[in-house]
Amino acid sequence: MQTIQTVKAVREAVRVWHRHGERVALVPTMGALHEGHLALVDAARAHADRVVASVFVNPLQFGPNEDLARYPRNLERDRALLETRGVDLLYAPTVEEMYPEPAQVTVEPGGLAIRWDGAARPGHFVGVLTVVAKLFNQVAPDAAVFGQKDFQQVTVVRRMIHDLDWPIDLVVVPTVREADGLALSSRNAYLTPADRLEARRLSAAIREIQQAWVAGESDPGRLGSVGRAVLEAGQGVAVEYVALVDPVTLETPRFADATSVVLIAARVGTTRLIDNAALGQHLGGA
Repeated sequence: MQTIQTVKAVREAVRVWHRHGERVALVPTMGALHEGHLALVDAARAHADRVVASVFVNPLQFGPNEDLARYPRNLERDRALLETRGVDLLYAPTVEEMYPEPAQVTVEPGGLAIRWDGAARPGHFVGVLTVVAKLFNQVAPDAAVFGQKDFQQVTVVRRMIHDLDWPIDLVVVPTVREADGLALSSRNAYLTPADRLEARRLSAAIREIQQAWVAGESDPGRLGSVGRAVLEAGQGVAVEYVALVDPVTLETPRFADATSVVLIAARVGTTRLIDNAALGQHLGGA
């Protein structure tokens, strides 16, 4: 596996593969890799001849009071994990390589980012789309692989690909969970043992909402209240939002159906966690 840190070098490497007619998939990450990321790599291998994984902690998507400084970083561990899954190229640019000067032109996500995480984290999706756009231009992938856990992120990236006419296939991989249902996340490393137990409430809330829907409840507000009650019964759990949304528009539907997506964000102790699932989707885990 090659490790490359410059835009020039990654473009040259991918250009050689494209000249030989090989299909290239990109897996963008911020490192601190876990089995959820490796599932993305496995999906990339199924959709392409060559896999590029990027590791870059993007400062543009962190707010002034967020966890940029303490975000977990261990490039050597990440490299070893990626190598075991057959990644062809690790692209690990520095901040100076990605942003040699302060960005003046950024990507505006529009209405899809007004609510939910867009409201909770102002400017976050501008940072996400800007760095993803740069990675697309630098790597020129034929496919890009993202995880469903970041559902709103996937939605705005899909819209960017469509609106800006990138010839890229978007592959979305279902959320990977622990045996007890907790969605895998790099931020799980922040959880204390007590917090870790309470964090299970996010997936439990989704299950309760799904069960209420199966039992006949279709009002998005009442379904959201079912999940909120599960979360608020916890110790040290602060709910940011529980929402039922249309999977394309992210707006609240008049009536929930099997395709409606439950979006949850909550702080467990000091750690912000998100989770989601469609009402008709099996969650996995306990």
